[in-house]
Amino acid sequence: MLRPMKIGIIGMGWVGSSVAISTLQAGAAQELLLNDARAELAEGEAMDLRHGASFYPSARIGTASVHEMRDADAVVIAAGRGGTADESRLELLRDTAAIARSIGRELTGAKGLVVVVSNPVDVLTQLVLESSGLPASRVVGTGTMLDTARLRQVVGRELDLDPRSIHAHVVGEHGDSEVVLWSGAQAGGVPLRKWPGWQPAREQALTEEVRHAAYEIIRRKGATNHAIGLVTAALLRWSLRDERRVLTVSRLQEGAAGLHDVALSLPTIVGREGAELVLEPVCNEEERAALHASADVLRRTRASIDG
Repeated sequence: MLRPMKIGIIGMGWVGSSVAISTLQAGAAQELLLNDARAELAEGEAMDLRHGASFYPSARIGTASVHEMRDADAVVIAAGRGGTADESRLELLRDTAAIARSIGRELTGAKGLVVVVSNPVDVLTQLVLESSGLPASRVVGTGTMLDTARLRQVVGRELDLDPRSIHAHVVGEHGDSEVVLWSGAQAGGVPLRKWPGWQPAREQALTEEVRHAAYEIIRRKGATNHAIGLVTAALLRWSLRDERRVLTVSRLQEGAAGLHDVALSLPTIVGREGAELVLEPVCNEEERAALHASADVLRRTRASIDG
C-alpha cells in the first residue's frame, strides 16, 4: 500500500492555485501545504480548497513556511511574476532569479522532489539546483511537458484523433527556441509523415501555433494557468507513484545528446527519485542543430545573470 504523500506549493497566484486544485483532484496528495509571500492569500486558498473536500480524494490542506516543507515528498515552486503578451519567458528572468535562489537556499536538505514551474522554467531550474545543493535528478522543471501536450492536441485536431494517440515531442527550451521533433513523430505507431493525407508543409505553421500558444492566451486572459496546473499534477502523481513514465521535463543535462551544463527538456524517465535517465531522442541533423542552438540561448541567458 502506498504511504500518504505530502506536497508543498510555493506561490499561490494563478498558476499555484491551478496546481493546487489539479493536484487534489488527481489524488496526488494526502497532505497539501500552501505558501505565498502574502500569508493571507495562502490561508484564503487553503480555506477555499478545504470547502471543496466533498469533491476530491481525502486530503488535509494547510499552510506552511518554505523551511517547513523540506520534509515533503515534493515541493512545487510557482512563485514569481506573470508575463505579458509582448515579452518572452526569458525576459522575466531578472525579476524571478532572486526569488528562485532564495527559495532554493531554503530547500537545502529537502528530502523529496523539487518541481519548478515558474518561468523562465529552464534557467530557474538550474538556479534552484545551484542554490539548494540537491542532486540534479531531484530538481526538475515542467519544461516542455506543456508544449508537448499542446503539440499533441494540435496534431490530434489535424488528424481527428485523441491527443493520447499522438506520440511527438517538443524539446529544448520551454520558450521561443523550443524544437518540435517532427522527424520522429508518430500517430498510433505510424510515422506521422507516412500518415494518409498528412501534409509536411503544415508542420511549420503548427510549430508556430505551439510556440506562440502562451502569448495568445496571455493576450486574451492575462495568464496561462489551467493546462500547466494539470501538467504539474500529472507529473507529481506519476513521479510519486514511481510510474517511471517518459516525460519531456527540464533538468541539468550531463551528456545526453551532447549537452552539458544547461537545464532544458529531453525525453526523460521520471520516477520517485526524480528525473532518473535522460534519453536521446530520434532527430534529424536540422533538429539536432536547433536543439544545440536552444541550449546556447539558455547558456547565454544563465551567464547574463551574473554579468
